[in-house]
Amino acid sequence: MGYVEFLLRRVLRMVLSLGVISALTFFLLQLAPGNFADIQRASSGATGMAGQAAQEVAGEFATRYGSDVPAWQQYLIFMRGALTWDLGPSYRHPGQTVESLIAQGFPVSATLAVLATALALIIAVPVGMLAALRQRSLLDSGSMFILTLGHALPNYLTGVFLVLIFAGGLRILPAAGWTGPENLVLPVLALAVGPLAVLARYVRSSMLETLREEYVTAALAKGGHPAVVTVRHVLRNSLVPLVTVTGPMLAALMTGTVFIETMFRIPGLGLAFTQAASSRDMPLLMGTTMFFAVILMVTNLAVDLLYGLLDPRVRAESGRKNRGSRTRRQRDAHAGDSPVGEGSRTGVPSLD
Repeated sequence: MGYVEFLLRRVLRMVLSLGVISALTFFLLQLAPGNFADIQRASSGATGMAGQAAQEVAGEFATRYGSDVPAWQQYLIFMRGALTWDLGPSYRHPGQTVESLIAQGFPVSATLAVLATALALIIAVPVGMLAALRQRSLLDSGSMFILTLGHALPNYLTGVFLVLIFAGGLRILPAAGWTGPENLVLPVLALAVGPLAVLARYVRSSMLETLREEYVTAALAKGGHPAVVTVRHVLRNSLVPLVTVTGPMLAALMTGTVFIETMFRIPGLGLAFTQAASSRDMPLLMGTTMFFAVILMVTNLAVDLLYGLLDPRVRAESGRKNRGSRTRRQRDAHAGDSPVGEGSRTGVPSLD
């Protein structure tokens, strides 16, 4: 299967998946107890629906999601708007549209995710490499124990420890807020601990597997310097599969920073999603959920395509499959056109 056919199939699968996700999310929200109006009354208008701004958009709310509009029609209205990137106003923020809130929050969440992933890779690659080269040593056992402990801790609990140490004890970093570069340090560290542990263990296992390959033994037997062989052959080939882990991890961080953003009061998509869930802001919940799904699917597709470009073995296997399918089609065509089409079963060699 070529890249074009693979891409078309994945895009079709993504479209069908998004349709299922949107339908499930919408109708589960319809079944959830309570609604925005009830929460608005209980909180005395604290969710942002009171005042002149609410009156200005009340007509659009009624047209899209009024009580006299059937649920299935509300869903179709939302999906029609989603296709044109018109998700309508937010319940909680009636003066802003859902797409503008997503456009404001996503760069913040993406910044945290990219920095956390980069920090995890910078530390994980050398740690995993040294652990593999010193297998069963104190360095290997100690580093894997610490990494396993870090992976077991939830990122919000790691964030609490970091705040207690650097903000409460040492008082060198702010505990929360989004006013300058110093506000990035603690949330990025809290987000990077879990991926760091996963990536380091992945590098270690991948390098151990590569070290057992015959071409590594042959390179060393020909007199290659161990350091050169390790860097040029072992490490290089071990890092290529790392792409398949890093891509989905980056997407998960972009869409899974809810606790960290809430804890550190960072105005990203995670905080917006939490506020929308607490106030039953259906348009914002639907918009962020769909956006999260698109990010995950697109990232996975990009990783699969990039992996095929980076690894020559994948390209070679794909080429062999394509050539094999073409050869079979040609053989079948010759067999159908030839008067001795059963030649392959009677011992007569094929014409092609």
